[in-house]
Amino acid sequence: MALPRILRTTSFRFAALYVLLFAASALVLGLVVFVVAREAMLGQMRARIEAEAALLTREYHQDGLAGLAVTVTHRGRGAGALDYRLQDAAGRRLAGEIPAIGAQRGWFDMTIDETHREAARPERLRVHASTLGDGAVLAIGDDLARVSEVQEAILRAFAAAIGATILLGAAGGLLLSRAFLSRVDAIVRTAEAIIDGDLSRRVQLGGTGDDLDHLAATLNRMLDRIAALMESLKQVSADIAHDLRTPLSRLLQRLEEVRGGPATLGAYETAIEAAAAEAMGLLDTFAALLRIAQVEGGERRASFSALDLSQIAETVAEAFLPAVEDERHVLRTEITQGIGLRGDKELLSQALANLIENALRHTPAGTQIHLSLCRDAAGQAVLCVADDGPGVPAEERSRVLQRFYRCEQSRSSAGNGLGLSLVAAIAELHDARLTLEDAAPGLRVVLVFPAPGAPPTFN
Repeated sequence: MALPRILRTTSFRFAALYVLLFAASALVLGLVVFVVAREAMLGQMRARIEAEAALLTREYHQDGLAGLAVTVTHRGRGAGALDYRLQDAAGRRLAGEIPAIGAQRGWFDMTIDETHREAARPERLRVHASTLGDGAVLAIGDDLARVSEVQEAILRAFAAAIGATILLGAAGGLLLSRAFLSRVDAIVRTAEAIIDGDLSRRVQLGGTGDDLDHLAATLNRMLDRIAALMESLKQVSADIAHDLRTPLSRLLQRLEEVRGGPATLGAYETAIEAAAAEAMGLLDTFAALLRIAQVEGGERRASFSALDLSQIAETVAEAFLPAVEDERHVLRTEITQGIGLRGDKELLSQALANLIENALRHTPAGTQIHLSLCRDAAGQAVLCVADDGPGVPAEERSRVLQRFYRCEQSRSSAGNGLGLSLVAAIAELHDARLTLEDAAPGLRVVLVFPAPGAPPTFN
């Protein structure tokens, strides 16, 4: 038969294990105390009897056998007194209540039943018998019942302690298991709700800051991330359906015009060139989407290595100088040397190139573009690309980071609206903070990378 669920929990098993270990420890301790207490009491009994024997022996040497008989009779009275037997050389009892001891000498145990004394129960004695002068024998004994009573009290105390430990441990284990199961059931209910499609459900924290709270917080962050990715996937699907319809419709329209027009070689060549251009644009768009998906998936984080961000910035700036001059723009750089971090060189170069290309594409001729790289007071690397062009309205700065989103003034320029989305994905992969600010005039895009050794931050 299967055990109840509460008894099969890990917390109850741990509690039961601790209870068994404690009970075993208490049992060993009880045995040690039992043996030590018994030996100590027997030692005290032995010392008492030996002292009494020495005292009575001196009495015998002083007052003789008759005087010793009087002393033994007197000392054998009263509560807590020792037991005695004084007998002559023929074995006749002269004093005391211990029955005949025969030829036994030294230490031995004997039992006295109720026929030999007034006790209501048999009495077990630890006895020491010694021979006096003229063959007389003096035997002194003490009741072993006191030792047995102490032993029984020790056993009862430890048995009660072990029993109480087992009961309290079982009760504590049940309470812990009940609390543990309630927390686990809450996590299970949340997971089942999410499986059923409610991605907004989250695990409720207990507020204790324990391991289960930490697990719940981690699961909630994971669920937030999954929900964000699912929402992004829905948005991408909608954006693809909406934004790719135009180039596909344009491509189909041109092909239809050629098919319905005069069948000349020049018309066909023009149509093929236009179709190829539209197809290349579509391929570029899909390539950008795949690259963003790859970056957001975190696959490239495994290839991170130490790199020189200053050198990357200089290399990208030099590569864009011809394009900047062709577009009649001005590119100024202010790069602090020796700024390093761990990351992906190719992706960081791509992000910086996208920012410069975005500034070139959406600003008029004569615009100045400023590229800067430095470390702030907190040791963070700050990469900034700013221009003095028309800028981006404040209400649209967060939206331009979305896929396919383009400001009204930039719809007439080339592009697919994915450049800044890729920059945002690369920033998140590198735990960098991306902000768009007003350059007054123009737009300033700032990437702030964590200081070396700083814990990662998850966006």
